[in-house]
Amino acid sequence: MRTDLLSDPVDGIDEALAAVDAFDRVLVAGLLRPQPAQAEGLIAITDAVAGTPLATLVAEAAEKAAAGAAGEDHFVALAAARTALMGSVHDALVARVGDVTGRPRTEATASVTGDGGPAANVLAAARAWLCDVARAGWQGIDHELVAGAAPVVSAMLPDPLLRRQATLLDGFAAELAASCPGATLERVPVRRWADLWSRALLLTLPGATRATATSSATGRLLPLGVDVQEHATAVQAQVHAVFEPADGTAPRLVRATVSAPKPDTVVGAGLWQLLRPRMSLLAAVSEGRSMEVDAMPVTDEGDLLWDDERARAGEPADPFATARVILSTATDPVTAPLDRHPVRIAVPVLVEGYAVEREDDGPTVFAVAGHRLAVDTDRIPAAGPLAPETVATSGACIGLLRWDAGAFVLQPLAVETTVRKKTVAVHAGAWAGGTTDKAGVRAEKAATDSVAVLRERAGRLLRK
Repeated sequence: MRTDLLSDPVDGIDEALAAVDAFDRVLVAGLLRPQPAQAEGLIAITDAVAGTPLATLVAEAAEKAAAGAAGEDHFVALAAARTALMGSVHDALVARVGDVTGRPRTEATASVTGDGGPAANVLAAARAWLCDVARAGWQGIDHELVAGAAPVVSAMLPDPLLRRQATLLDGFAAELAASCPGATLERVPVRRWADLWSRALLLTLPGATRATATSSATGRLLPLGVDVQEHATAVQAQVHAVFEPADGTAPRLVRATVSAPKPDTVVGAGLWQLLRPRMSLLAAVSEGRSMEVDAMPVTDEGDLLWDDERARAGEPADPFATARVILSTATDPVTAPLDRHPVRIAVPVLVEGYAVEREDDGPTVFAVAGHRLAVDTDRIPAAGPLAPETVATSGACIGLLRWDAGAFVLQPLAVETTVRKKTVAVHAGAWAGGTTDKAGVRAEKAATDSVAVLRERAGRLLRK
């Protein structure tokens, strides 16, 4: 890894983000009765896309919005311009990551799109609600406005092809509802809500949701680590791995994701009880094994559509050996057009030969070849034995390279450390398939007890 490139500025990013921030401030007060200050933000995003195919549409949309006369098409154009700018930032950062790792990228293929279909009416309703939200602005939201999303979400949920839009719309509306009335907000999550608004609006367009282009994968899967993402009512585990095709073609980086709903009382190691039955790969991760897959569907973006019937446990495979021997030659996946956003960057890397710098209650930093790389230990899940203290005593780390708050950071998935003069690997997903670790066993027992109580109470309510 060329860590020296991680701290070098990337041309054009600051200017693109400044234009995005200027537009995002426009949405705070809303566009029902725009003020002169908001016109400056609209001009900024217009100038930022000048010379692109969006230029004419965005210029017209900005003019209408500044006059308080923006319609649906104008809001869509502004959302598209903002998304394009964030996509350009994503592309620039991914190109820099490619320079850092030296790995090749998969060639992008043509997208497969669907038509509007019978869902056109409900998508139009969602689009109308999102436009009303933009007119009101974050400071103008109230419970009546936010409640308008509920019937739209209810109409979307029965259709599997609309689950993505429904989930996004439902979560966005829930965040807005929790912040009503907007006029009393002391602090507005400006960029986050603008991200959600623009993404949700573009996903309401006919054809925006692509039919997933897939191929089949046959060969050996070598896990690198597990990223756990937890919410009060849901949990997701994403296994990052190297796939070696049986036909001898170049290895590639892939992901396999499993998610499950959960009660808010199930936390820590108890999360694995909800996920294990849904994916046999978790057991392989815990046991340090590879998996043999046969005709497993995989998308162009490197996502395995996991099917236990198409996988079986393979030989032992050490993730650090995989990272040292194969990772540098594996091709990075492409990113779907609407997923091009800096927050989506999560690139598996191996870092070793570093010194750890850590102040009391301060951030952890890896000093590599005279350059500093911040380590995001807050992302380490409580569902495994890996802890910030372990990272601080490590000498090698498999992690996800991310971009956060204007800088590259490393999210640890596994580290090598020394225990009693022996090198030991500690993985965030070590308890995924079960554990004999005392702390893990206690956490799992507590979760089992919680689930048993909840099931008993649910059964009692159903009987009544």
